[in-house]
Amino acid sequence: MFFVLSKIGWFLLQPLALVFVLAVTGLVAMLLRWRRLGAGLLAFSLAIFGIAAFSPAGLLMTAVLEDRFPVPPLPDNIAGIVVLGGALDTRVARFRGGYELNEAADRMTAGVALSRRYPNAKLVFTGGVAAVFEDDASESQSAAAFFADMGVPAERVMFEGRARNTVENAVFTKALVEPKPGEVWLLVTSAYHMPRSVGCFRRAGFEVLPYPVDHRTPSGPANWRPSSDTTRNVEKVHYAIREYLGLAAYWASGKTDALLPGPR
Repeated sequence: MFFVLSKIGWFLLQPLALVFVLAVTGLVAMLLRWRRLGAGLLAFSLAIFGIAAFSPAGLLMTAVLEDRFPVPPLPDNIAGIVVLGGALDTRVARFRGGYELNEAADRMTAGVALSRRYPNAKLVFTGGVAAVFEDDASESQSAAAFFADMGVPAERVMFEGRARNTVENAVFTKALVEPKPGEVWLLVTSAYHMPRSVGCFRRAGFEVLPYPVDHRTPSGPANWRPSSDTTRNVEKVHYAIREYLGLAAYWASGKTDALLPGPR
């Protein structure tokens, strides 16, 4: 139920959908001769869109998440590498076959690079079908084809194909690999998604070493300069709001150990 509600809730609350609803409501109000209310709603919807498209809001919101866990110095030996799903476009793969990487592709390429650096470590991919109303291809199925094409031996990779969200990634992966006390496991996911991921793995009792990839912001004063590509600015607001809402929902429902998990 949590999975379905989270998907529906996000569909209704995502920034562009909210702007559209406010604008349409404003137009309807003006048609009903509630001109002041209608004009206010239209102005508010335009202000939200303008802030998202032309300001550094998305960069600043995303940087707070990405700066939470810096890239760590890597140890000499590790037991395994856990790569979270989310980097594969399963809807496209459903129709065209094979695999398609999306904007989070660094999760997959980092997994391959780390598996070569640590040839004795296990490589674990976790991700199933996250669609609610369609039966997309499984992420694990696409991941298997990707790792094979990258030359990773099949016997080195373990696949957890049931997880539909981050909390299930943590719970199901722990059950699959049964980590031993003292073992070091790297957790690979997008930097902005790392706080929620670490919180879920801690709640599941699986201690991991966060290895953030797929950074989407620069650092320092550069975060105050938005991109000239307004689509990229809106996209950052979109993903940042989704992550903050996810953090709040996961914490409120006891699925993470803190509202904004950070290094211990």
